[in-house]
Amino acid sequence: MIGCLAGCLAGLAASPAGAAEPAPPRVEAARLAAPWVVYYSDQAPLDAFDPYGLVVLDSEYHPPLRPLADRGKTLLGYVSLGEVERHRPWFAAVEAEGLLGDENPNWPGSFYVDVRDPRWTQRVLTDIVPGILRRGFHGVFLDTLDNPVYLEEADPVRWSGMTEAAATLVRALRLHYPRMPIMLNRAYALLPAVGGSIDMVLGESVHADYDFDAKTYGWVEDELYREQVRLLKDAKARHPGLAVMTLDYWRPDDAATIARIYAEQRRNGFNPYVATVELDRIVPEPPP
Repeated sequence: MIGCLAGCLAGLAASPAGAAEPAPPRVEAARLAAPWVVYYSDQAPLDAFDPYGLVVLDSEYHPPLRPLADRGKTLLGYVSLGEVERHRPWFAAVEAEGLLGDENPNWPGSFYVDVRDPRWTQRVLTDIVPGILRRGFHGVFLDTLDNPVYLEEADPVRWSGMTEAAATLVRALRLHYPRMPIMLNRAYALLPAVGGSIDMVLGESVHADYDFDAKTYGWVEDELYREQVRLLKDAKARHPGLAVMTLDYWRPDDAATIARIYAEQRRNGFNPYVATVELDRIVPEPPP
């Protein structure tokens, strides 16, 4: 993520809403309500995933997928659509095509991508996502689509049309893969236009986050927390079949606070997971 959440929320009212469309269920309701986990490493033992019905993994660096699928897990592979990291296999090709913008100052080695360019859409639809599915994933977890909104707000002349192009890309994914589970990370400005084209929306750092400058975990400012809760509830009201997940960050040795976060997010009507900011370990929910 690019760290622009407050600014993106401030400009949300000006973002194009698009038309809302109904979506048939692509993931069983029971699976969407079951505990879920996001894990970006490959060292966790198989039984560490037993409590979870939905598992989000990095699409290249992950545990063996077949044993997880055989245990009935729905597996989503990570894909960054608003920027490209230097270590991704398609980085050199995208760079050569001239599709990359500035480097994300918050994530060195990751560069904004011009989602308006049809060559990016083509690559996502016919190369990147098919490659993820061939590895054994059932669906995709879409990240960094806050970036197009942020860039267009920061420079409306240079980046005109980025927000609508991002929404169009999500809708194109749904058209090409009508039964594929899709989870969208934040990108709240896109929800009125794409809420019917996705199965799950993730609110990341809704209640608790990590401060990289202070190197400590802490609470999200109350106004920002409440605004995110409102946006997520509004999306759910507009699209009743949409599952709302949350990912908050906290110290793994503080079971009492982790339990508090789980309880608060469930009171909001969301399906929570609490992790370390590195997302390289599975942090079980504290027992009642």
